[in-house]
Amino acid sequence: MAIALVSGNTSGLKTNQLKQLERLGGKRSGRDDIIGPEMARSLCQLSFELNRQIGLLLQRSGKVEAVVVGDFKGIMIPQLSHIRSRGRLKGLRLVHTHLAREDISDEDLMDLLFLRLDMLSVIKVASDGLPERLYSVHLLPDSREGKNWAFLPPVHPANQKDSFEEFIHALEGEFTRKTSSEEVESGQDRAILVSVSNLSKIRAEESMRELSELSRSDNVVVLERVLQQRRKINPRFILGKGKLADIMIQALQLNANLLIFDQELNPSQIRSITDYTELRVIDRTQLILDIFAHRALSREGKLQVEMAQLKYMLPRLSSRDDALSRLTGGIGARGPGETKLEIDRRRINDRLARLAKELKTVSRERYRRRSRRRKKDLPVLSLVGYTNAGKSTLLNTLTQSNIVAEDKLFATLDPTSRRLRFPRDMEVVITDTVGFIRQLPAELLQAFKATLEELEEADLLVHVIDLSNPCFREQMKVVDDLLQELDLNTIPCLKLFNKADQVENDEMLLADVAREGVVVSALQIETLTPFLEKAQGMMGKILQD
Repeated sequence: MAIALVSGNTSGLKTNQLKQLERLGGKRSGRDDIIGPEMARSLCQLSFELNRQIGLLLQRSGKVEAVVVGDFKGIMIPQLSHIRSRGRLKGLRLVHTHLAREDISDEDLMDLLFLRLDMLSVIKVASDGLPERLYSVHLLPDSREGKNWAFLPPVHPANQKDSFEEFIHALEGEFTRKTSSEEVESGQDRAILVSVSNLSKIRAEESMRELSELSRSDNVVVLERVLQQRRKINPRFILGKGKLADIMIQALQLNANLLIFDQELNPSQIRSITDYTELRVIDRTQLILDIFAHRALSREGKLQVEMAQLKYMLPRLSSRDDALSRLTGGIGARGPGETKLEIDRRRINDRLARLAKELKTVSRERYRRRSRRRKKDLPVLSLVGYTNAGKSTLLNTLTQSNIVAEDKLFATLDPTSRRLRFPRDMEVVITDTVGFIRQLPAELLQAFKATLEELEEADLLVHVIDLSNPCFREQMKVVDDLLQELDLNTIPCLKLFNKADQVENDEMLLADVAREGVVVSALQIETLTPFLEKAQGMMGKILQD
């Protein structure tokens, strides 16, 4: 019979005591009992003799997965990442001794939550070294009176009457019924959105709404949104451990498989949160990169997205093969001594070099197309603005085109150009470009500079603004700052306040913004005449100068 792993604090134990622990690990508990009476007696006697708490991690079959040795006050559960969960729960139960006959502690409840154990049980050891009673707690599919767990009545190990196997099967069934079969089988990621912010509540909530829209744009089902405001960010988990436990319970109850953080995470934070929650973890930058990867249609767009993803991935490669990482050159390290990590890095750098070369070629082709356009002496009007401000809808309405225009963030990635005739016999080229967003990943901004070269050829920029968004002023500032960063702030710019039909009852707001630019609704062509006249007047003056 295979002997279970003995882990934890084994220092100071004698050889015969270690053998006793190994023999305990070789025993098997019945399926119907949380722990068999004989095994419970052996566990308590050995714990009493060593004057240390001892825990048993038991599989549903009753086989011991691990024997955990602690000290008088507690035990430390080993990493269980090698064990695949059985349904919603881990498929393991923990039974451990309490020598001071204390109740189930907060630390015990944290173990139950973080490890998603089938059950956690404590045996209080009597003064003669025999088991007193078995105290058990399990997770709940629904919160009850603010609690996500429930205690079972205490029982002596010899007097267990209810079948543990039947109980856990019924509990798993309750967790499963919480989510409809249609949602589970849809194949979509089911996410909990998390933000840990030191911004004001209004700005933090707006950022969270934007993260929700980004998730929807990437076809992610948003189950819950968790916003925690903290002055100081936890360097390991971003948020507090208690809040992380709450999120784990929500993920369990809602059948979530993904956590999306509004803040950029470093590799260590992603690893720590993943190890604790056993959920996939991504941040805002990865989500945006994934959206771009799905939406890019042109060869240039696909190349730029791949380059951005590789640049993001490169510093985040795991370096867990530390034992080999010293093989960097010299005697004994030449030839086949290169680590997998170094091979991965070299391959990514090689691929980045090839992508850069291909992008230069594509950029030259785009430059030649722009040169042919300039020879025809057609002035260029470029639409810029925050993502989902309505740029593509405006272009479709003005030119009677059918460019994809969805109520989603980053519906347009590849630049699109059409001819537009102004009312007074003037023809221009109007160009739609990728929308901007706050906290735009540096990798993407750099990678998309080739696409944004279109803007350098513009004679006039039209800054399209979503007037219906309560934070449109902040969005305007994001666009202005990015234009300045791209050295495009010297090109004349006309502010176009779009979606006026959605704020028609706010006369004060409409009057206020009308002093800064033109107010329109891209869906109502009759509102666009003042814009066309203003744009033609500005363009005529620019060309004369």
